[in-house]
Amino acid sequence: MTPSDPAQIAHNGRQRRLLVVLALGFIVFAAAAAALYYILQPETLRIAVGPAGSDDHRVVEAMADAFGEESRSVRLSPITTEGAAESLALLGAGKADLAVGRGDLSMPADAQTLAVLRKNYVILWTHSGRPGKDSRKKATGKISEIADLAGHKVGIIGRTGANLALLRTVLIGSGVEPDKVATVQFGTDQVEKLAQDTTLDAYLAVGPLDSGITADAIAATSRSRGVPKFLPIDASESIALKQPRYEAEEIPGSVFSANPAWPDDKVDTISVSHLILARRTLSEAKAAAFYRQLFAVRDTITRRVAGAAHITKPDTEKEAEPSVHRGAAAVINGTERTFLDKYSDYFWFALLLLSGIGSAAAWLRRYLNRDDRDDDAGRRNRILALTSKLEEAGSEDDLLAAQREVDSIIGETLKCYDDGSIEQDDMVAFGLSLHLFDHAVAERRAALEGGPAGPARRAGTPLALRP
Repeated sequence: MTPSDPAQIAHNGRQRRLLVVLALGFIVFAAAAAALYYILQPETLRIAVGPAGSDDHRVVEAMADAFGEESRSVRLSPITTEGAAESLALLGAGKADLAVGRGDLSMPADAQTLAVLRKNYVILWTHSGRPGKDSRKKATGKISEIADLAGHKVGIIGRTGANLALLRTVLIGSGVEPDKVATVQFGTDQVEKLAQDTTLDAYLAVGPLDSGITADAIAATSRSRGVPKFLPIDASESIALKQPRYEAEEIPGSVFSANPAWPDDKVDTISVSHLILARRTLSEAKAAAFYRQLFAVRDTITRRVAGAAHITKPDTEKEAEPSVHRGAAAVINGTERTFLDKYSDYFWFALLLLSGIGSAAAWLRRYLNRDDRDDDAGRRNRILALTSKLEEAGSEDDLLAAQREVDSIIGETLKCYDDGSIEQDDMVAFGLSLHLFDHAVAERRAALEGGPAGPARRAGTPLALRP
């Protein structure tokens, strides 16, 4: 068989098409593998928090480390800011995916809660004064409730404007005109200075009940000004009702000191939470993944930073500002959609698409193999032509020559079948042609020998082709 043989040329063409199909399959597989690798890569969320060194900043840094060690789906990239206000501004501008901010600050319109980082309690107290040392004892001794703060001066721990605004909210809710109460703010590192300021009649701290800063301030003022007297916010429920960003709470007795008991009984107050926030546009899947991972590693974070013990889930059963992100709410309420719930429509569409692609591929294959089918039809016709000429065979040699030619046709056909250019149905038709040929050979051989025709005994015919 020479290189110019039509059969060889057809065979080479089939091989080239096979190589093309294999190459396309490899490209599709590589593209699918690359897409899967990209999809399975952990999602990195930027979280804005500040200032550097604050409790919130330390917790978020520990959170990012824990996520990096244990999470396969979410990573955190902290962005250090000057404070909560800047963090919320970055969130609103889309320069951060998450932000830590206090619930009573001005927030982006589409900010939503993912988790409560900690709850801050409003703690107001005054002092008993020390005989002979406190010239203001007589005046300050009259302060037994918030209404008595009018005409007095309050020292506020923390220079943030949010604490000053919070005091004004408490005063207004308690029926006191804020302008009648003087205020001065101290840094969190100026507790001793606050305690030594004899012009102060009362003090305000906003923080967790286990805050070291608050405990130190109460202890310092007690040493310099006498036993602390805690002022209840009797209007706490009405304040929380009017402003959903606050909650009515109680300060348990002896929480700041057991002996002596500070306070000696529970005290009504309000609280405001530090929140982990996201924009509404953050996908439900990403928000849910972050929420699940946060509470999966909370114990790990707590072992590194004690303040992480205050991380809690947001309340989805009551009206609150800001509202809870749908991704976190779905996990909390157990309504998170499963993988099949989310993508079932895509699966059905993919099945329909694959079915259509399969049909198109089958048609394309038949179209590309049309020359091979024509060749197969030609080989069957050659066998049928030889079958019709067997009646003219005058000797056994003529029959053997016809059989050798048919054997050659069988070899070509089997080779094409192995290459995949001939379908199973075509082989059935080819087998019928061989059956006719074998039957005609048997009849002609019997006629030449002068005996009855018997079944074909042609050793060269593969049994697999016999029907």
